Amino acid sequence: MTTTDAQAAALWELGKLVNQLDLQITAHVRERVARIGLTPAQAAALRELTSPMTLSELAGRMVCEPSNATVVIDKLESQQLIERRPHPSDRRAKQLSLTPEGTRRREKLLEILREGPPSLGLTEQEQGLLQDLLQRAVSHR
Repeated sequence: MTTTDAQAAALWELGKLVNQLDLQITAHVRERVARIGLTPAQAAALRELTSPMTLSELAGRMVCEPSNATVVIDKLESQQLIERRPHPSDRRAKQLSLTPEGTRRREKLLEILREGPPSLGLTEQEQGLLQDLLQRAVSHR
C-alpha cells in the first residue's frame, strides 16, 4: 500500500503536534523538578525506580538506551540518592536501589508532580482518550 501525499502530510502534521505536546509537558516537568535539584531525566529515573532493578530494566522504563541511563544513574549516585548493589542471582549484574535520601527525594518528586498538572486544554475524559489513543499507536508496530 502506498501513501498518498495527503496521508503523508497528515502524518507529518500529527508528528509535529505530538512533538509540540511533548515540549510543553517537558517544560512543565523541567520547571517542577528543578525545584528539588533534578533534571527531567533524573526525575524519570527516580520516579521509575519503584523497587531494586538493573540498569537495563530502568532504562526500559525510562524509554532510553542503557548508556544514556548510565549517565543519569552516575549523577544520582554522586548525589547519594541511589546505590548499586550486587544482584542477588546474577554475579555479572548490579541492582539499583534508592538510598533513604533517594526515597525522601522520590516522595517529594511525586508530591510536586501531583501539584496541578499542565493544562492541556482538555477535559479529564479527553485527556484519558488521548492517552489511550497514543498508547494504542505506540503499541501498534
